[in-house]
Amino acid sequence: MAVSNRVPVLSRLLRTIREGAGMTHGRPCLTAFIRHKWRPVSPVAALLFLLPLMQGCGLLFDAVQQTYPVTTNELDRICRRQQVQVGMAVEPFRPFVFPAVWTDEGARVTGLDAELVRAVSDALTLHCGAPVVPALHLIRFRDLFLLLNEGQLDFFVSAVAAGTPSPGRAGFAYSTPYFSQGGIGAIATRPGVIEQIQQRLKTDGGGTARERLLEGLTIAVQDNTSAHLYAEARMNAARVLVCDSLPAAFEHAAAGLSPPIDVIIGAHPVLEFMVKTTRRDWRLLERDDHTPLRFTQADYAVVMAEESYTLRWFINDVIFQLHESGRLERMRRRWIDDAYAYPRRASAEGLPFDVQKMPAHYAQGTCRAASPH
Repeated sequence: MAVSNRVPVLSRLLRTIREGAGMTHGRPCLTAFIRHKWRPVSPVAALLFLLPLMQGCGLLFDAVQQTYPVTTNELDRICRRQQVQVGMAVEPFRPFVFPAVWTDEGARVTGLDAELVRAVSDALTLHCGAPVVPALHLIRFRDLFLLLNEGQLDFFVSAVAAGTPSPGRAGFAYSTPYFSQGGIGAIATRPGVIEQIQQRLKTDGGGTARERLLEGLTIAVQDNTSAHLYAEARMNAARVLVCDSLPAAFEHAAAGLSPPIDVIIGAHPVLEFMVKTTRRDWRLLERDDHTPLRFTQADYAVVMAEESYTLRWFINDVIFQLHESGRLERMRRRWIDDAYAYPRRASAEGLPFDVQKMPAHYAQGTCRAASPH
């Protein structure tokens, strides 16, 4: 509906203007009025002033109300450049992302998430009818959301829990899950700490809120991960150290730095894999029935911009086909259950990346006290 029809005063005003100036509908009426009443004023300035009021002269105000977002087809853009921009954390999230390896063919990175990226790029090649190469960006986990928001990435993966409630995760979209039963778990190394937590579990039959089990302890988390966001939101009674990476947390504990780390919380599958392979001096915290102690439940998904609807449908379909064919389960067993040397897999099937665009890989960082909130 026209604005002058909704506001009677404007209707009468515009009718008076037309009749007084001898105008007719359409563009001539605007020109005539400007010449008749606004000779000292620039026509452009007069037009800008009168534009919201000129419905009666034939200008369509409804066009402003019926605007639609200008969308682009992300798949067409990827096909045109024959390259998909993919982000992945430079910090290891074993077995989803292993540390980068330098091979005779160049720098490579491997893991379950790297195999998923390869499957997506292979599907894009079939869709586009031409080779589509994954351009891998290894960057700090905390910067992945920033680069995606700036349009520098098409998507990223790194064992990211879908749907973590946080203002910093607003405006992003997630694929259907490619890995279930993620969530947050915990590990500890000192017997006294492990016994204290087990005693708290026994005292009330396991009814204690998860975050209260760690009251008074020093908790380490990796910066901007779901564990970090969980600690900020729920663990007000614990001392929290924010570490640049999980290796930084292990180094802090091994060096006996102050304050000493009592518990590390993080992605449960990652922590479980590490205590079985490379960090055997740490123990996964368990409940009385010897099942893992979890603080949240989560599924891992591919992260995209919220408006990447076409790409999201495509990746969802790729994950669906991987699941239906049984390949997704084989990928899970291959990376989580099987015994292997990841450098060999990196040499044989790892994804290449530009070393010059990667941050200092071996600068694993440090730990610091969390900012008060």
